[in-house]
Amino acid sequence: MGSLFRSEEMTLCQLFLQSEAAYACVSELGELGLVQFRDLNPDVNAFQRKFVNEVRRCDEMERKLRYLEKEIRKDGIPMLEIPGECPEAPQPREMIDLEATFEKLENELREVNQNAEALKRNYLELTELKHILRKTQVFFDEHEGGANITTESMTRALISDDPNNHIGQVQLGFVAGVILRERIPAFERMLWRACRGNVFLRQAEIDTPLEDPSSSDQVYKSVFIIFFQGDQLKTRVKKICEGFRATLYPCPEAPADRREMAMGVMTRIEDLNTVLGQTQDHRHRVLVAAAKNIKNWFVKVRKIKAIYHTLNLFNLDVTQKCLIAECWVPALDMETIQLALRRGTERSGSSVPPILNRMETLEDPPTYNRNNKFTIAFQNLIYAYGVATYREVNPAPYTIITFPFLFAVMFGDLGHGALMAAFGFWMCYKEKPLQAKKIDSEIWNIFFGGRYIILLMGLFSMYTGLIYNDIFSKSLNIFGSSWRNNYNISTLEENKLLQLNPDSWDYLQSPYPFGIDPVWQLAEANKIIFMNAYKMKISIIIGVFHMLFGVCMSLWNHLYFKRRISIYVEFVPQIIFLTVLFFYMVLLMFMKWTFYGATIDHFGSQEEDIVKSSGFCAPSILITFINMMLFKTDENPRTQCDPTMYPGQIGLQKFFVLVALVCVPVMLFGKPYFIMQERKKRALQGQQPLAENAENGTAGGAPVPASHHQEEDISEVFIHQAIHTIEYVLGSISHTASYLRLWALSLAHAQLAEVAWNMLLRKGLKSGGYEGGVFLYVVFAGWAAISVSILVLMEGLSAFLHTLRLHWVEFQSKFYAGEGYLFQPFSFEVILDSAGQGEE
Repeated sequence: MGSLFRSEEMTLCQLFLQSEAAYACVSELGELGLVQFRDLNPDVNAFQRKFVNEVRRCDEMERKLRYLEKEIRKDGIPMLEIPGECPEAPQPREMIDLEATFEKLENELREVNQNAEALKRNYLELTELKHILRKTQVFFDEHEGGANITTESMTRALISDDPNNHIGQVQLGFVAGVILRERIPAFERMLWRACRGNVFLRQAEIDTPLEDPSSSDQVYKSVFIIFFQGDQLKTRVKKICEGFRATLYPCPEAPADRREMAMGVMTRIEDLNTVLGQTQDHRHRVLVAAAKNIKNWFVKVRKIKAIYHTLNLFNLDVTQKCLIAECWVPALDMETIQLALRRGTERSGSSVPPILNRMETLEDPPTYNRNNKFTIAFQNLIYAYGVATYREVNPAPYTIITFPFLFAVMFGDLGHGALMAAFGFWMCYKEKPLQAKKIDSEIWNIFFGGRYIILLMGLFSMYTGLIYNDIFSKSLNIFGSSWRNNYNISTLEENKLLQLNPDSWDYLQSPYPFGIDPVWQLAEANKIIFMNAYKMKISIIIGVFHMLFGVCMSLWNHLYFKRRISIYVEFVPQIIFLTVLFFYMVLLMFMKWTFYGATIDHFGSQEEDIVKSSGFCAPSILITFINMMLFKTDENPRTQCDPTMYPGQIGLQKFFVLVALVCVPVMLFGKPYFIMQERKKRALQGQQPLAENAENGTAGGAPVPASHHQEEDISEVFIHQAIHTIEYVLGSISHTASYLRLWALSLAHAQLAEVAWNMLLRKGLKSGGYEGGVFLYVVFAGWAAISVSILVLMEGLSAFLHTLRLHWVEFQSKFYAGEGYLFQPFSFEVILDSAGQGEE
């Protein structure tokens, strides 16, 4: 049996590896991805294990690679993808070469960065000094020429209170520097307050932004010069400058000295530009060389680290020359694993072959289902509910059909289904390019992971849309109506409450060839009544068949695990209970559709008792089912209709109800009774108490989970069985009613689509003239936005969640325990994928 229908048979094995061959063998198993190792040192601290030093070395190499990657990304250098196949894990001796390479690259890059930062800081200082010399020259020129009266009067205030003193008679001190532009207002206020107005500040903005050498950010600064008198004010001004992190520069007083210094600064800036360019070129060459191999280096280091992490799970024998491991492996892949171990031994040059022994165990094996890119999405839907118990029937292959179909029953619309199918097809068609982009969006990853589900849901919705004859709330008249063409525009306008009566001469008595007749879109009075009855019955029919299929799946489980008692006291009464009540109700629906029509009753009479043969004369299925459960007959004197559909119906229905009632105590007491009998028999034979042999056993060599070997107290068995019986009996009723959500959501979707059409697009289509064209353009945009956002996305999500609930609760609860744990093999592919997603 393929693992898609039932999980793989797993075997617990013990693996003996020579110390020199262990690394290569584990590397081969990592490439294979079919072995799940168990931790044989659960009580040993992670820092006390044998290969902790190697793991630390790998962590250090990863740190250096991340540093290189950050610098490469900072420069915008593209990192080349791995050409061809993924590189294999390097040998342990290659770790030294890799460490030396990374150490050399890191040291070289750090040295270059430090030199570049020092050069940039020097360049920044020279640039700021250049701007100071230029800007302060303007201030001095204004002072010497007396061009600024404000400057002269304010400077005089700094010297003396006597207005007759001339400014030239007193020598003022000054400091010049550069400060961040946003700090100027606070800086000026602080100077004024701290110096009591005895200083004079001039500032000018530097037009071009300057690069901060530490952060590489572009900052805007201003040049300032402060005039003061006396050493006390000089000290106070310098402290304020220091507090505001302003950089002070020497500025000569003589114009000739300032010009000479400016020329020297320009010369040094030109030299620095040359050196900086050479430094950046060297740094770029180092990073380009590293970018070619950094992807491969990451893969190699992560593989080495994963191998040593795995080796830390092993035990050493007393001779310290052999490593012992325990692992779960699929039974079908034993030969493949043996071949991988031999390849690893040959690569390491060891002469002692590895030993792989099967072990007997009572531990629960992991669940492993082989999947491809198509089935994995449906399997994840099942895993979201719970991982299957070991060797339990897997619902995923059946979900591939039932899930999109039940979704489509609720979402049935040819237009909306086409939009969804187109989106799913685009994701499937562009699968590889979209995967290569590694888009870091959780919502997008959910959509992309379920691309095949979306495609199938859209295709199935297109099919049910054809059945409903519904495309954007309108119908398609492909085959012509089965009603006479007497419903023209004037008739519709005069009769807003027009009803279609199949018993009238308007109906041709021939059904529409495929789906629903398009004329029902015109019957505003009884269209909803007709669609309600149609979709409600269809929902119950689909639900009953879906639940019956789930109960039949439990039989497959019982047969596989050889649970003979469960077949007799669980499956048989469950299937009988569901059949005699709810499947019988479904049969009544088909009988009503078959026996009754518009002009003929189920006895074939066309002329006699025309009242009895009308559509109103057919008995109600709901009333019939209620009367069946209450053992009563519907005797309404106001109607001449026969409440039965066939002779002997009342007696047969009473028999069915009695059979269903008998099934309840069988489900409730049957299993505990047989368990007690088995225990008494073993007690008489003097056997040790074991699990119920009739209930648990091995099938095809599959080990029985350990939990099944624990004998329960008989009171717990009674309680457990009582809960399951009550859940099944009451659940059969509630679950059947739960499938009515198929009808409710389908009706809601159709009504929302009709409202969007009538309130928006219909009004736009009726408008005429030039203005009407513009109005239609706007209205169509609104209608399209509502159709995609509400009717496709929100309604689609709602239908998806309801479909998920129908599978998890109504279907899987009949046979699926979901109490297992997932097989998680040691796989380089999984490790690298998870590491790549973490980086993104």
